[in-house]
Amino acid sequence: MQKILKPCALSLIFLCLSCLGAHSAAKFNVIAFYTGKDDLAHISFVHEANQWFPKIAATNNFSYSSTTNWNDLNADFLSHYQVVIFLDTRPEAPAQRAAFQKYMDHGGAWLGFHFSGFALTPSAYPQNWDWYHNQFLGSGEYVSNTWRPTSAILRVEDRTHSATRQLPDTFKSAPNEWYRWKNDLRKNPDIKILLSIDPTSFPLGTGPKPYEIWHEGYYPVVWSNQHYRMLYVNMGHNDMDYEHGTNRELSSTFANELQDRLIIDSLLWLGSSQK
Repeated sequence: MQKILKPCALSLIFLCLSCLGAHSAAKFNVIAFYTGKDDLAHISFVHEANQWFPKIAATNNFSYSSTTNWNDLNADFLSHYQVVIFLDTRPEAPAQRAAFQKYMDHGGAWLGFHFSGFALTPSAYPQNWDWYHNQFLGSGEYVSNTWRPTSAILRVEDRTHSATRQLPDTFKSAPNEWYRWKNDLRKNPDIKILLSIDPTSFPLGTGPKPYEIWHEGYYPVVWSNQHYRMLYVNMGHNDMDYEHGTNRELSSTFANELQDRLIIDSLLWLGSSQK
């Protein structure tokens, strides 16, 4: 006699098959690594990112996962993902670094935000990874930043790239702490600068220290290394109410339509195909 499955069992099977089907039908899989400690502004950004990216994934047919386990940065784990994101920090263990370099050398894709490019000797994150900071990113060490986090007018430097084609010539960013770098990226033939701070932004920052306010200069904020499928974006530092002791979030990185378009199109380009 044929066994009849109860409706609840059938529903459970259907749900499992649907989930498996949705994952297998995804255009590409994204894994985001983060640390989420120490700086409240970076923690705020990470929490916001881990709420925003799943929504974007659902509407753009890719899968998104995140982890604080940097030991997952190994060949077996990475083989399941077409795009890696560093939301805040970078890998520190030699084995993790070697696995990431091999992943990128063999056609993997990467999107890095704000603090993932930071390196300063001496600090908790010294410049002790030459391939990553000087060759891959090309920026070298961090030199200084603006303060407080403020919006900037960003200028599109390259309109031919998939990440920037839908952007106007200039647009206003979400508030951010902007970084200055040791190396001049314009002199690096491997680097393609996509966005920079437009001079109409100056003075940029409010201080109170005078050197935290920029009055002139050239500052790239989004770029790609043409030897890799990668993009670095300097955004990723929310404004926080430190002064009044509330630590309340005063800004959002993912609440700016044009900046969101940049990040979405960047990710879709990274996941579109292997190098």
